[in-house]
Amino acid sequence: MRLKGKVALVTGAGSGLGQATAQLFAQEGAKVIVADISQRRAEAVAAEINGTAKRKKAVAVRGDVSKKAEVDVMVAEGRGRFGPISILVNNAGIAQIKNFLDISPEEWQRMLDIHMKGTFLCTQAVIADMVTASWGRIVNTASVAGMEGGPQNAHYAAAKAAIIGFTRSLALEFARHNITVNAVAPGLIDTPMARGVGAGTGNGGIPGAKVEQVKQFFLRRIPMRQLGRPIDIASAHLYLASDDAAYVTGQILSPNGGYVM
Repeated sequence: MRLKGKVALVTGAGSGLGQATAQLFAQEGAKVIVADISQRRAEAVAAEINGTAKRKKAVAVRGDVSKKAEVDVMVAEGRGRFGPISILVNNAGIAQIKNFLDISPEEWQRMLDIHMKGTFLCTQAVIADMVTASWGRIVNTASVAGMEGGPQNAHYAAAKAAIIGFTRSLALEFARHNITVNAVAPGLIDTPMARGVGAGTGNGGIPGAKVEQVKQFFLRRIPMRQLGRPIDIASAHLYLASDDAAYVTGQILSPNGGYVM
């Protein structure tokens, strides 16, 4: 039980990587605040975690991470239920494959707002709890796209590269408070968003016509010749959130099948 006694906030936890992370954290003893832009998805994941147990391990909260007022409410609801937050996984995200010249200013801004602004707002909302406790774990979700770019992916790659810079800067600033700040940079993972589910919704998604093209682009370049699984990323999140990684900060852990070395 590597997270026993900890309270974890996981954003984008209604599906995919966030769902796998919330489930694994609960299995490892954490009380989990399941945050998602969809109340329905958040409640479904929390219900699955809680099962029939009388003592609940998860609570569902709804919020758009790009809006400060909603983040503040989301964090207050979770804190009110479980107490001070000691682990934050900034996982909420959207995806879009689009030629650079076709990206609208609104699409560019939305990509930055969800990924970078959302990471900033959620971190700022919870880090005081960690400073007070002299213990904290912040795990941000970056991407191999933020490490080396990608075709038809400029806005997404830019947002993920910004998260990497943010991660390293925050790690320096809060190291003496016993707060570690790291990022996980997945390669292509078999999630609903990567399969195109949710395209055109607030949760992002790659348009269906592009899915196979993107999949084949990655598979030709992945030495292991396979996509990752959500549990591969959830396990990386768990490692960085636990005391196993107590001396690890400012690092980018990239489970990607050898795509980036």
